[in-house]
Amino acid sequence: MKKLVLATAIAAAFTGSLAQAEDKKPDHEVSFNASVVSDYRYRGISQTRLKPALQGGADYVNNPTGFYAGTWLSTIKWIKDVPGGDASIEWDIYGGKRGEIVEGVSYDVGVLRYQYPSNNLTPSANTTEVYGQLGYGPAYVKYSHSLTNLFGFVDSKRSGYLDIGANVDIGEGLVLNLHAGHQKVKNNSPFSYTDWKVGVTKDFGVVTGALALIGTDTDNYTGPNGKNLGKNSLVLSIAKTF
Repeated sequence: MKKLVLATAIAAAFTGSLAQAEDKKPDHEVSFNASVVSDYRYRGISQTRLKPALQGGADYVNNPTGFYAGTWLSTIKWIKDVPGGDASIEWDIYGGKRGEIVEGVSYDVGVLRYQYPSNNLTPSANTTEVYGQLGYGPAYVKYSHSLTNLFGFVDSKRSGYLDIGANVDIGEGLVLNLHAGHQKVKNNSPFSYTDWKVGVTKDFGVVTGALALIGTDTDNYTGPNGKNLGKNSLVLSIAKTF
């Protein structure tokens, strides 16, 4: 479930290359990313039983048009915690278009497929969402809408996730990351919840580091040991783009 914790770290790592792109404006850009996180949190919920994960991906951008496509993978544990489930990898495939509506107001629209090879769940954990985002300065609002059942929940098609936040440059190479979101799981209201994050990202040149306090208002997501997978906790991430 793509990049909630690492998104700002990777975005910060891209900042330099994007600024360079404004000057050189190459028609085509390809980049790769690799990272390690102390806990893979997606929309506030741990995907790894509160344990570390390895992650990596690749992105292509066509600068003249704003079209982009990419793929991303992460190790996970949560599907094996569901009776009958068997998958240790999340594989995301996505594409879309971004640009400016007017000066200072950006947009990003696209589609994202979450694939869990051989997950064996019924309904399948595989999920497709469409999304749209508006940005103004460091702030953004984004909505994601599922076209399929959501991550294996029965009869959960047309679930939605609202995400608002800001990534504010506070100087000395530091970016303050603020986020609040609400996941509505259609026809499964006990599993709907709100999540939040307060963190900081720093580009060290060689790598980008991020430390965030992440939490939710739910205790309905638990691991096999009974631990609350949405509990408040600090998450550390280290990312490299090349």
